[in-house]
This record gives sequence, C-alpha cells and structure tokens, in this order.
Amino acid sequence: MAGRTARQQIEVDGTPLSVLTAGDPQGRPLLLLHGTFWSRVWQPVLPALGEAARCLALDLPGFGASGGELEVEHATVPALAGTVLAAADALGLEEFDLAGHDIGGGIAQHVAATSGRVRRLVLMNSVMFDSWPVPAVERFRDPQVRAATTVEELLAARAASTRGSVSRELGEEELAEYLAPWRDPARVRSWTALAAAADPRYTMDLVPALQEAALPTRLVWGRDDDFQKIGFARRYVEQIPGSDLVEVDGKHIPTEDSPAAVAAAMLEHLTGADPARPGA
Repeated sequence: MAGRTARQQIEVDGTPLSVLTAGDPQGRPLLLLHGTFWSRVWQPVLPALGEAARCLALDLPGFGASGGELEVEHATVPALAGTVLAAADALGLEEFDLAGHDIGGGIAQHVAATSGRVRRLVLMNSVMFDSWPVPAVERFRDPQVRAATTVEELLAARAASTRGSVSRELGEEELAEYLAPWRDPARVRSWTALAAAADPRYTMDLVPALQEAALPTRLVWGRDDDFQKIGFARRYVEQIPGSDLVEVDGKHIPTEDSPAAVAAAMLEHLTGADPARPGA
C-alpha cells in the first residue's frame, strides 16, 4: 500500500543495510539519505511521497536499523557516496531521484555531481559549501574526545540536538524513537566517526561540477534552522543553475514541523517533466 511504510534489508559489502520503504514497488525510485540522525527524519513524509514514488530511505552502516560500524576513513562524504551507489545497485536502481538531509545532503550532492545516475535532486536543510561542521560536530575530530564519549553522553547530546532541531515540542515517545539507535556502543562509535569525517572541502570541491551539471534541484528548508542557516540555501540557488528554494516553517528537521508543506514541495519538484539529456 502506498500509504504504509515497511523495512527492507539489503547487503552491501557483507554489511546488512536497512531501507525504510513506502509507495509502489514499480514506481519511480526516490532514494532518501540521512545525516547525523537516521532514516527516522523522513518518516513523517514517506506516506505522502509514496503516493507518487517508490520511496527508499536508507540507513547508513552503523546507523538506524542497519548493521555494521563506520570507521572514520569510511565516513567521509566521498566514501559514503560510494556506499550509497552500492546500495542503489543492490536495490536494482540504475537511475533515481535523490533527496538528502544534513550530511546526507552533502552525500547526495556528491552522488549527483559525479555518478550521472540522478534524475532530480532534493536538498533539505543540508550541508553545503562551507556551512559545516557545526561546533558540536567538529569537536569529534579529536580522537581523545571520540574515545571518551560514552553512550550516556551521546544520548544526552543527541536529545538536546533533536529537541533543538524541531520547533514543536516532541513527545517523549517520539524523542525516545529518535534516540533508540544510540543506546549501543558500536552505533555511538559510528556517529562519532561520521562527525570526525565532516569536512567542508568535500562540498566546496563539488561546486564546479554541480554548476556544470545544472541538475534539476529543489532546496526545501526550515527557515528557522539554527544549524544549517537558510542563507546557505539562498547562496546555493544563486550559484547553482537549475536549483530553486522553498522555505517552510520549522527548524533543522522540517519534516516534523511542516510535513505537509515539505511533502508538497518535494512532490511538485519530483513529478515535473525531466529536461532532455545531452545527446538524447
């Protein structure tokens, strides 16, 4: 059923990866990527998106419901872009639409700029240019900080970050669901590895390729985001051809604050006619 979500498991390089799905399995595929959170950020909009697409919200290794554990060298944007493309292969996707949130948006920009497999791109409160890492993430570049971080400490930090990412007050059950993956030490290490690998050069270096590709891109942004300021989204639209911006009410996770507006903005973009490809 289009309105329901379910979990599917695939295997990439021997690691089981979880995919939160919605929509018609024969529909046009939309791959959705997370950043410092997990696929839970997309859950509020998947039923609506599933009315028009085959939605596939991937959990990266060591995140969400996926297995494995990220090491720093495998947690960079280019390395995770390779993981995403391998996951797309495992899902049988040759070409697909792509959406990314937070660092997942940085990964999405890399896949879009380098693979030739992305039809349309959506960036939601995404890292871009030199907007990242924010100080709370940057501190994990220090290996001593990573080694000393306990489950309890990361849970407390993620609870504060999650509350600060949403304008409305999350219920206790909602917050517990967001935090559930980080009750495991291996997942704490995966999160700190992703944080340690955060580096703005990965998105700065992509700018010429994104400008040349001019891929149809919609930025959907919670205008009150304290982590990824909307000024960066406006800068992206000014500098990258083929892109536009829809501002919605909310903070860093606008799917929680304005799910209907986010879904509508995404669907309007994703259901548009594709431009002709060069040489077609």
